[in-house]
Amino acid sequence: MSKTSRRVVFGVLLIVTLVVSTGGALGYLGRLTLVFDRHPGKPLAIVEEVPGPPDGPNCPIDARYFDEDPRGLRPEVLEAWLALRTKASEQGVQLCLNDGKRSRQQQQAEFDEAVEKFGTEELASKYVLNPPDRSMHVIGFAVDVQPIESAKWVEKNGSTLGWCRRYENEQWHFEYNSGYLTGGCPALIPSATGS
Repeated sequence: MSKTSRRVVFGVLLIVTLVVSTGGALGYLGRLTLVFDRHPGKPLAIVEEVPGPPDGPNCPIDARYFDEDPRGLRPEVLEAWLALRTKASEQGVQLCLNDGKRSRQQQQAEFDEAVEKFGTEELASKYVLNPPDRSMHVIGFAVDVQPIESAKWVEKNGSTLGWCRRYENEQWHFEYNSGYLTGGCPALIPSATGS
C-alpha cells in the first residue's frame, strides 16, 4: 500500500471514529436518539397503543401525537409538570403532553374500547384500569409523554422533580409523587393492573 493510500485510510478511520464517538457522547447526554422509522410520516405500531385525547393541538415535534393543555392536573402536579417541561427545554428536549387529566367518562370509554378491541374485560383490564377512579389520570397525578424519545428523557431525568415511569408496558406513562424527590423511583410493575 502506498504512503498516500495509507494516509487516506487513516483519515477515513479517524473521521469515522470521531463521528461514532461524538454520537455516543450525545446519546449518553440525552441530546441524540437514533430512531429507525420504516414508514416515514406513517404512524408506528406503538402509536395505536397509546391512549390520548381524540383530537387537539398536534405535538410540534411529532404530529402523530397531541400536546394537550395540562388543565385538570392537581395544582402540585401541574406545578411539577411545568417545572419538568422547563428543565427539559433548557436541555433542548421538548415534551408533549399526549394525555393528562381524564374524566371518569373518558376512562370508561377507553376501557370500553379496549374490551371491543381485545374481546373480553379480562384482557382489556391488562391495558386500561376499570373502574375509572383507579386511574392516576382520573385523579390527576399522571401524564403520558410523547414522543418516546422525550419520554426516555423524562425516565432518565424526571425523578429529580418527582416524576417516575411506573409500568413496564407503558414507556410514556409517568406519575408525580413528591416522595419520589427523596426516595427515588419505585420498581416498575408490569402494567397499571399489576399483571
